[in-house]
Amino acid sequence: MGKKSINNQHIMITGASGGLGEKIAYEVAKRGAIPILVARTEEKLHSIAEDIQRLYNITCYTYVLDISDLNQINIVIQQIIQDVGYIDVLINNAGFGVFEAVAETSMETISSMFQVNVLGLIACTKAVLPTMLKRNRGHIINVASQAGKLATPKSSGYAASKHAVLGFTNGLRMEVAKTNIVVTAINPGPIQTNFFTIADQSGTYEKSVGRFMLHPQYVAEKIVNVLGTSKREVNLPRWMGIGSTFYQLAPGLVEKIAGDALNKK
Repeated sequence: MGKKSINNQHIMITGASGGLGEKIAYEVAKRGAIPILVARTEEKLHSIAEDIQRLYNITCYTYVLDISDLNQINIVIQQIIQDVGYIDVLINNAGFGVFEAVAETSMETISSMFQVNVLGLIACTKAVLPTMLKRNRGHIINVASQAGKLATPKSSGYAASKHAVLGFTNGLRMEVAKTNIVVTAINPGPIQTNFFTIADQSGTYEKSVGRFMLHPQYVAEKIVNVLGTSKREVNLPRWMGIGSTFYQLAPGLVEKIAGDALNKK
């Protein structure tokens, strides 16, 4: 389908209290959509919602939810549906990473990444999907990562979680292929957000790739541009997406040639 207006559409954004999620919230509001902001920090959510309402005169809904709490996800999303009627777009943006070698990281850390990045994303999708199927319309956008296509040293656990997101996204897309529901994967490279406060506590990686980092506003605009289209995947920046595609074709060659470049952490 071609690109359509998102005016008055209900757009649910997880991880919306800061970083990329916050930028997406402002961008959809600017284009006339109704943001539904979901995150753990109530104070930040309320501040963003008040700002959006002031700037764009648009109602902005907020719901406190820890995406790692699978028992609460369905409860909160059912409350959202009860309050607003339906969700046109789900943007699964919540996620985090920790850059540590496998030998040094704990199973608790790896489990936490999967709990939020994978299981939380799947649970949100499952909670929203029935009403989309009933209405035979909707758009699910999963923010994955270039790490989901090309793993690098010291990101094995994080990359594994994003590989899982892409696997889920691609399978779901085929399951709803005969409906009017669109499923899109967003695969950004490193973004200038507080993601690295947790992921890269040494600051080494952030310094080494600083010149390649994407601005969150740019990524937010690219994501919102996808709404109302049938785009299956967006790779940012484009050259990094080409690199990960080449890796899938010749992984051994890429690891041999670009080994030092991939080992920035």
